[in-house]
Amino acid sequence: MTATAPAAAAPRAARPRRARRFRPARALRRTLMYAAGTAVFLFSVFPVYWMVVTAFKPVGEIFSTEPRLLPDAPTLAHFDRVVNGELIPGVDFWSFLGNSLLVTLGAVTMGALLSLLAAVAVARFRFRMRTAFILLLMVIQMVPMEAMIISIFINFQRLQEAGGVQMLGNLTGILIVYTAVSLPFTIMMLRGFVAAVPRELEEAAAIDGAGSWTIFWRILMPLVAPGLVASSIFAFITAWNEFIVALTFLGRSTDSYTLPLTLSYYFGRFGTEWGSIMAASTLLTIPVMVFFLFVQRRMVSGLTMGAVKG
Repeated sequence: MTATAPAAAAPRAARPRRARRFRPARALRRTLMYAAGTAVFLFSVFPVYWMVVTAFKPVGEIFSTEPRLLPDAPTLAHFDRVVNGELIPGVDFWSFLGNSLLVTLGAVTMGALLSLLAAVAVARFRFRMRTAFILLLMVIQMVPMEAMIISIFINFQRLQEAGGVQMLGNLTGILIVYTAVSLPFTIMMLRGFVAAVPRELEEAAAIDGAGSWTIFWRILMPLVAPGLVASSIFAFITAWNEFIVALTFLGRSTDSYTLPLTLSYYFGRFGTEWGSIMAASTLLTIPVMVFFLFVQRRMVSGLTMGAVKG
């Protein structure tokens, strides 16, 4: 007598879905949250929108008693005044732009490299005064850059008198200042990234014969790249928009002026060229937007991954 094969198990009857009850309190709370988010967004974006719109308005519409959200007769005269005009004899807009790009990209590159090396030392090695060094970095972040201008200026002046090193009146001095200002924040941020990288990866590479620099560039660097991008944003914005340090350290060296310094030339004794100021400010924000477009993919992961382990 042959055994019969067990019958296939019958599929379970699908459970009927419960109809979601309409809860007025939850719907009201969600509507209020969306409304609050929209209000915050409009409040944050409207000044930027008004800056761009004003840059395209003629002078008559800028000073009109009835402001409008869109210009009636858009014009590029203000942009032509900024790009093709000469605020300083012999120095044009492109010279200012080149100086800003040189200082900003130099500060970002040097800051990223030095902060990564310091973060590796703090996260991987144990040495004396390590805790004090970390606390010192946290304290330095609380001190505004404007509070240190006088002391840095005096030190640069003494260095010039003692060793003949010219740090005032050129881009070298402000490049060093911008790099140093961004280091405490970037070191503390990258320290979390380096600590989150497993030591086993480095030990496995060392067993396979990789040297210290090979481990650093081929293993550690790709893993902390999101952190470098996130920290570079802070260094970029700080160096690109800075005004006080550049004005103090460059002095009368107008050929080394950066873009933010040019805005002050549109504030004249007999009036203010608001159209040119808005056009120059619009052009000043374009490199920042381009930089964000390039790094936006790694920016979010960099801001979240750095807080996993410290």
